[in-house]
Amino acid sequence: MNHKQKLEEIFKKSSVVDDIDDLPTKYRAMIDNIANKVFSQKGAYTVLITLSIHKILHPKQDIRYHQNSMENGFSGRTIDTKYITPTLKSFDLPSMAESGWLTRSLEQPFPYTLDYNGHIQDREIKKSFLGLVDYIQNNPEKCENVMRLLLHKVTLIAQESKVKIIPLSDPDKITIGKMVKALHAHFSHNYHIFGGSKLPVLAFYAIYIILVEELSRFKNCELSPLGSHTASDRTSKTAGDIQVMKNDKLFEAVEIKLDKPIDANLLRIAKKKIITYNPNRYYLLSHEGVNMSEFSDIKNVINEIEQKHGCQVIINGIIPSLKYYFRMISDLEKFFNEYSKLVEEDDEIKKTHKDIWNDIIKNLNQ
Repeated sequence: MNHKQKLEEIFKKSSVVDDIDDLPTKYRAMIDNIANKVFSQKGAYTVLITLSIHKILHPKQDIRYHQNSMENGFSGRTIDTKYITPTLKSFDLPSMAESGWLTRSLEQPFPYTLDYNGHIQDREIKKSFLGLVDYIQNNPEKCENVMRLLLHKVTLIAQESKVKIIPLSDPDKITIGKMVKALHAHFSHNYHIFGGSKLPVLAFYAIYIILVEELSRFKNCELSPLGSHTASDRTSKTAGDIQVMKNDKLFEAVEIKLDKPIDANLLRIAKKKIITYNPNRYYLLSHEGVNMSEFSDIKNVINEIEQKHGCQVIINGIIPSLKYYFRMISDLEKFFNEYSKLVEEDDEIKKTHKDIWNDIIKNLNQ
């Protein structure tokens, strides 16, 4: 039996967990911590599942030594990439784009002992993750029940986060002005939780789905899959939130900020990405617009990028850019449908982000 088959077997058993009575309260609380933060801590949850499944199949392996380079270690990342993450996706459960080991805090070349040297910023998650790894390492017979309980809780949380986005009752009545007002309301709502910064990214991704299909400028181009908005620049290995590829090379990139105005520092960060990835155009858009007190420095960086690297850099506000793009596309309803689909399916934004979009649509439908 391989890792995929074992995970599938345990997942089937996780639908009922009433018979699990052999896990101490301390470790049940740790499982709850991992499950409750699964969308923001997908790396820790994925790595824990990988280690647990491997421990079941290879009980003599010390799973804390998760890299081949470690003495008596093994490649957890390879197992995750090949078996675990694809299987989690098939269950429609939260998962990484490729592997939990792409999370910077977990990829460090140190064993996952209780005094792990890697920097896991969330102290509660660090304590729970390392505590559970230690528990299943020393109690391999408990692995299956730990996994059943974790998968059970994550499944319930994932189901609770699902929201069906309602359609427009009369698409012919939607105007550019109404759509812009609706999006502005969605972006600007005070959610009091993490995740809202991805909403304008989803809006522009929806726009680019249409632009790549309709504009001659994007002939023979492909839109890269939308990546995780929680990944660091170093681990995401992308030039921007949105990337358009042409002949397997970066053609155009878009970086979107919700609550940071465009300043000279953001342009310098963009410059590093442009040097690395070499796009023809680079858009830097912000809901807060441009910091005009730094406009001279901003202009100097833009001119330097164009002269030395041949990349045209465009800076603008999110709302003015949306208005411009809406005039370019042929069907505003198509944009609405694409955006609503992305909002409905995205697992990094929260249920409340989806509920608010439904509330906004109800107002549009009146």
